[in-house]
Amino acid sequence: MLLPEPLARIMENPYYSRFLMGVGQVCDQEGYTLLLTPPLQDSVLKAIPYAAVDGFIVCGLEMDRGEVAELERRNIPFVLIDSDRYEGAASVDVDDHGGAREVTRYLLDLGHRRLAVVSPGPGPDQPHRGPGGPLGRRLAGITEALAEVGLTMDDIRLMEVPVSRTEGYHATRALMAEGQPPTAILALSDVLAYGVVDALQELGIDVPTGVSVTGFDDLAESAWFRPRLTTVRQPIVTKGRTAADFLISAIRGEDQHPHQSLGTSLIVRDSTAKPS
Repeated sequence: MLLPEPLARIMENPYYSRFLMGVGQVCDQEGYTLLLTPPLQDSVLKAIPYAAVDGFIVCGLEMDRGEVAELERRNIPFVLIDSDRYEGAASVDVDDHGGAREVTRYLLDLGHRRLAVVSPGPGPDQPHRGPGGPLGRRLAGITEALAEVGLTMDDIRLMEVPVSRTEGYHATRALMAEGQPPTAILALSDVLAYGVVDALQELGIDVPTGVSVTGFDDLAESAWFRPRLTTVRQPIVTKGRTAADFLISAIRGEDQHPHQSLGTSLIVRDSTAKPS
């Protein structure tokens, strides 16, 4: 697995534990081992030559900086995950656009208009986010839902931070200190949403009567977190299994479907309500 961030930061995010579970299930079944390869000198491209593997699962390639061309030049099978699609390259993703649009519509239907988005920031070798990737698709889904009620992204607050509970906490403290704080915060990761709730509770703001909070992923903790988190469910383990199946088929020279898009669904729990 080619990872988009250093291992220490990757392992802070339980999303990757779930994804690795799916990959590992197929590796165990098919007799393959798994190597985790983080960026080398802040570059995914530089890490490729140092991994002696039969094939790559490439995660989070939001902007191609030569990685796809290098893998093709080396004639190494690979599958792209949470990336843009490239002609001739197998990929597995989820309906990020539809999931983000659905949760934004839900908050707008509740009556919220002062919204804030806390989004994962770009990776270490991507100082500026490209127009695509899963986060780009999620922002496009939010934009589409806002347009349905006459709003644009200029009407809401967008904060991009590294994916950790601590960063979600700090982003929320900053948001709530502004002149017109939001009545709902959309976190584009469950881990960030946990930090959002931590900050609101510390400030004495009730969730959801004071501020509604939503996430994206539906990690296992979200069902028993307090308040139980409203979020967008994506099939993370299935995505990992599908990616591994695709890659092993490519290594064996078998026919495969080049692209697979998995569905998402809105899971409504206790962290959202109408604005007071």
